[in-house]
Amino acid sequence: MTPRVESQPPGLPASFLPALLQLLPNGVMYYLPAYDAAGTVVDFRIAYLNPSAQRMLGLPAEPTATYLQLWPGTAASGAFAFHRDAFNSSQPARLDEFYQADGHDLCIRAHACRLEGGLLVSFTDAADQPRTAVEEALRQRQAFHDIFEQTPALIALLRQPGHRFEYANAAYQALFPGRQLVGLDLAAAVPELYAQGYVQVMDQVYRTGETFVGEELPFVLPGAAGEAPRTRYFNFTYQAYRESGAIAGVSIFAFDATEQALARQERETHRQQLHDLFEKAPVAIAIFRGPRYVIELANPAVCAIWGRTPAQALHTPLFELLPEAAGQGFEALLDGVMATGVPYLAHELPSVIDRHGRRDTVYWNFLYEPLPDASGAITGVTVVATEVTEQVRARQQVETLNRDLATANTHLHSRNTELGHSNHELTRTNVNLDTFIYTASHDLRAPITNLEGLLHALCEELPAAVQQADGVPPLLDRMQLSVDRFKLTIAQLTDLTKLQRADQQPAETVDLATLVADIRLDLEQQLTDARLTVDVAGCPNISFAPKNLRSIVYNLLSNALKYRSPDRPPQVRLRCRSAADGTVVLDVRDNGLGLTVAQQSQLFGLFRRLHDHVEGSGIGLFMVKRIVENAGGAIAVQSAPGVGTTFTITLPAPVPAAAEVLPAL
Repeated sequence: MTPRVESQPPGLPASFLPALLQLLPNGVMYYLPAYDAAGTVVDFRIAYLNPSAQRMLGLPAEPTATYLQLWPGTAASGAFAFHRDAFNSSQPARLDEFYQADGHDLCIRAHACRLEGGLLVSFTDAADQPRTAVEEALRQRQAFHDIFEQTPALIALLRQPGHRFEYANAAYQALFPGRQLVGLDLAAAVPELYAQGYVQVMDQVYRTGETFVGEELPFVLPGAAGEAPRTRYFNFTYQAYRESGAIAGVSIFAFDATEQALARQERETHRQQLHDLFEKAPVAIAIFRGPRYVIELANPAVCAIWGRTPAQALHTPLFELLPEAAGQGFEALLDGVMATGVPYLAHELPSVIDRHGRRDTVYWNFLYEPLPDASGAITGVTVVATEVTEQVRARQQVETLNRDLATANTHLHSRNTELGHSNHELTRTNVNLDTFIYTASHDLRAPITNLEGLLHALCEELPAAVQQADGVPPLLDRMQLSVDRFKLTIAQLTDLTKLQRADQQPAETVDLATLVADIRLDLEQQLTDARLTVDVAGCPNISFAPKNLRSIVYNLLSNALKYRSPDRPPQVRLRCRSAADGTVVLDVRDNGLGLTVAQQSQLFGLFRRLHDHVEGSGIGLFMVKRIVENAGGAIAVQSAPGVGTTFTITLPAPVPAAAEVLPAL
């Protein structure tokens, strides 16, 4: 019901109420409702504002704009609903609100009641009068709430018992879309935190009051329907908060650090890969930093040359580790590279090193390469070296032998022709050996096969007496061992060189059956007790570089025969088919030794050999994978120990020539 308005008391002048409204410090407004077609109040027209209301709101006594036109933010804040409900209920109502919208910052306390056909409102703004401690605390809390809602950090407040969510800002809620958090215990709202051990950390913080700081810790979030779980990384703190001096709960403040964590992991993976490459490299590699040339990296090969362990070498200045090397000119060479940034290449440089309990004179081929930092300043030197002591000494011994043979030629005139020929051969061998050593030290592509042939010729041409002379047989044996070791390295690097050239081969139409028949001839000895089944009717012709395709098929068939099982005759099947998308699928299946899952993960690595009972360089499958992938294809393997292995090669569909894609005229 509408409150009854008492008549004006007797004795008061008629101007009493207008004067009172003029003097009141609080604002007084009178609204008239605006209805829609259904009779619902949808807005108010402002019929009157007293002077205090005009001052506080910055409006005239009778504004032309409606309530919602002036203050559209009240629809979201609930203030409009308060006025509408007060008008509809006919009961006095009260509102306390911080109104921070539409350009206002008001702490409003309003009273409203229906008066005849309108709504009478009296209000005050706390900004016009001293605020109570509670009002100020509420205002500060609202300000903090607004900041928390806008920050990109993830913020939540959890209260005991049960770590119940008291608050979660928008960023934290976005981590769990569609879930209710506030008002629920942690176990019900985010059970993943229990499963992944984070609740134990919260319990510890709550018990001890000690803050926990996590850096790039993983949290596995469940995926959406049909999607796999996803792992994100966070930097965060769990911190106890207190009320009345006692711990009431735990606050969470977190930042998503996924990108930096993944980037760091990728950098660490690359660093580890580079470290592994250095550790397994057949040449000596080291990195020196700073003016004292502190050893930052030293692979096993360089430590073996120095005669020191990696533990002794790492983080030690170079000339403290090798004091005997000081004064031999290396300091000046390193200083020059650091000062100029110009690399230095040395060939058969002698030096004296204490190793294995004795002082040795050793010979080096090495490269000093300047190492800049991120700003481009030279802060270190990388050294790549090979010890060529054995080669130098072998050459020196050959030179000595050559001189001895020349002397013998003078005293044995009757055999002048034979010894002259031997001297010529030895001289040519010496020249070839010089060329080999120089070339091998620079680019590791010397004709080692020629050197081996010349060594055999030397053995055949030497007189029997010379062959049996003291020191000659061991010398020849050591030379052969050096050649054998070098041949393995050269063979591997030659294969890699072939692979580099293979990338440049043009595609041609290859008759696959003819290609396989040609390879079968090369593998004739391995096929004597093996069964090879060939089914290439599904794709008789393949558009591919012929040499590359031959390398793929040869390596797969050779491996299938090479790694046969001793328990059964080898059976190998080669099949080719064309897929619906135009790709060509080639698979080779055998019943050989098979591979474990761990071996399959290492199968295509460079210089990886998983079985040592047969010869090989460990580069064949690496080359196959490189050729296939460089052509836009893919290779896959399925294997089981004791059952066999299947390699599946998928080659891309050929790109039609330009003339083939032009429309007919």
